[in-house]
Amino acid sequence: MEYTIHKNRPGLLGDIASLMGMLDINIVTINGVEDRTRGMLLQTDDEEKIELMGKMLKKVNNITINALRTPKLVDILAVRHGRYIERDSDDRKTFRFTRDELGLLVDFLGEIFKKEGNQVVGLRGMPRVGKTESIIAGSVCSNKRWTFVSSTLLRQTVRSQLSDDEMSPNNVFIIDGIVSTIRSNEKHYSLLREIMAMPSTKVIEHPDIFVRESEYDYSTFNYIIELRNTPEEEINYESFTNSIEGF
Repeated sequence: MEYTIHKNRPGLLGDIASLMGMLDINIVTINGVEDRTRGMLLQTDDEEKIELMGKMLKKVNNITINALRTPKLVDILAVRHGRYIERDSDDRKTFRFTRDELGLLVDFLGEIFKKEGNQVVGLRGMPRVGKTESIIAGSVCSNKRWTFVSSTLLRQTVRSQLSDDEMSPNNVFIIDGIVSTIRSNEKHYSLLREIMAMPSTKVIEHPDIFVRESEYDYSTFNYIIELRNTPEEEINYESFTNSIEGF
């Protein structure tokens, strides 16, 4: 539940909490969201009580109910961190973060990685903005092992084969979209195809280059994440792909 406060009088939260208590509705988490609203994660064994509570709170003059629904991932994180993740208005699977929101990004990735089945995440961003480090931290949060298929984190990594342990569908596979498509060989690309066909979590850095240089398209991705140093920063691949293509 999310509501806007028009007049934050003393005892307002207590009155709302008392109403929920009488209806046996448990407040799991509560937080102010972006200084404008208050968000709560609620728990009950009877959905009719939630509907009844919503009708009663609409009669309270000091607040306006903005949302009363089964929480989505963005709702859970908004209440946990006190801010909503910015989403693209046209492409709803694109989420935007800046470096000062790395904690929120890591939590977001961790929740995605906990999901079962095929999850493909594209991660856009300029060099040294914290992409790979965020993926590793998200893997730790979700208690998943991570496997580098291709990377430039410490030195260029282009894998041609993985051990049975590494090929587990429970792992998070980290793929550099530039290295895997421009700097790879046929053995690596064969391994890449095998991993992409697995019902597992894959995170692909530089997804636009990956789509441009491979047989995959944007429909492959469940999420596209953009990470910038500042909100105004332009993600421009020209500056760091020319030297790679020359190689």
